[in-house]
Amino acid sequence: MTPPTLRSLARSLSLSLATVSAALSGSGRVKPATAKRVLNAAEAAGYRTNPLASAVMSEVRRSSNSTFRGLIAVVEIEEKDRPISSVRYHSDIVRGAADRAADLGFKLENFIVGGDGLPIQRFEAILKARSIRGVILLPAWNEPDLSCLDWSGLAGVYTDNSIERPALNSVHPDHYRAMMMVLNHLRILGYQRPGLFIAPHVDQRIQYRWQAAYLAFQANSGGFPDAVPTLKTTGLDASEFTRWFKKHAPDVVLGHQTEAIEWMEAAGASVPGTHGFVCLNHLMKDRPCAGLDLQPHLVGLLALEQVVAQIHRNEFGIPTVPLATAIAPRWIEGPTVRRVAPCAQDERPEAGALADSAAFRMPALSRTDWGCGRDPQNRTVQ
Repeated sequence: MTPPTLRSLARSLSLSLATVSAALSGSGRVKPATAKRVLNAAEAAGYRTNPLASAVMSEVRRSSNSTFRGLIAVVEIEEKDRPISSVRYHSDIVRGAADRAADLGFKLENFIVGGDGLPIQRFEAILKARSIRGVILLPAWNEPDLSCLDWSGLAGVYTDNSIERPALNSVHPDHYRAMMMVLNHLRILGYQRPGLFIAPHVDQRIQYRWQAAYLAFQANSGGFPDAVPTLKTTGLDASEFTRWFKKHAPDVVLGHQTEAIEWMEAAGASVPGTHGFVCLNHLMKDRPCAGLDLQPHLVGLLALEQVVAQIHRNEFGIPTVPLATAIAPRWIEGPTVRRVAPCAQDERPEAGALADSAAFRMPALSRTDWGCGRDPQNRTVQ
């Protein structure tokens, strides 16, 4: 027996499809007597609404309605010691959030909090006065602390690796996976002695993920038998870099500052003739080079989506279990690396991608990691 549909129900009652649909949805536009007749007929026929179809039609109606739905606060913590290079990264995050906010009917309000910016109490008063329920917190150079803000009526997401005061959900680049992918790519190209230089504070901010992946790959891949010690320095200069470069002789260098290419060439290297260079954040380059796009635009877009989703679900306050969404950066081809040795057929990387090879397969990674390294229900989110 064919199950009843909305159309067959309308036909049997000699009513329009719109009238039957409105009656079943409880609309006040239908006369009570007609609505009762429709409901009785639907029950007798065993009619059941399709929740998926209802959700789709609801989304279609929302998409055709450009009604403004609310404001989302984008918060930057005022810090004197933050490097100027963070400006472009923050701007890309905000652009990504703004693009998605426009699609969902929201608008962004930018705030600078702390230091010479707004005091927390004043910021909190503004949020309440403007009925702002969502907060996107931009990456802080030092450990952020917004614990004195009343989060009971707010949905918040941090756009960096972790925040403890308070422990919010976060969206951030997957630095560990990125380093593993880059090293694997360089090994396939034929490089044998990759060398990493990094400022300790930069790695500390991301819980040492750059160096952890670098050391783990060296120890387990079998691709680089003669490891180069990491150059960790706060104020990188030409003399310190050159001493490290000449002493340990890496054949490809990984770091954030592209002025290192000039120091390599001054020491007798030819890039990419005899040596390679990879920039770990392409927004920081000051010359064409190979490197990583950490995808801050996508970080902002997903952060906005998460905040809006929390608002729609009425999930306000500090989460019981903070979730961290990690985004895999993209490899950007550039003139500072080249193939220095032939690779096997099964090790040839896909064009424009950092493909896993047969010799070194990345373990399957979940898109979402559970905050603080704990998952009380032992779940894996794909």
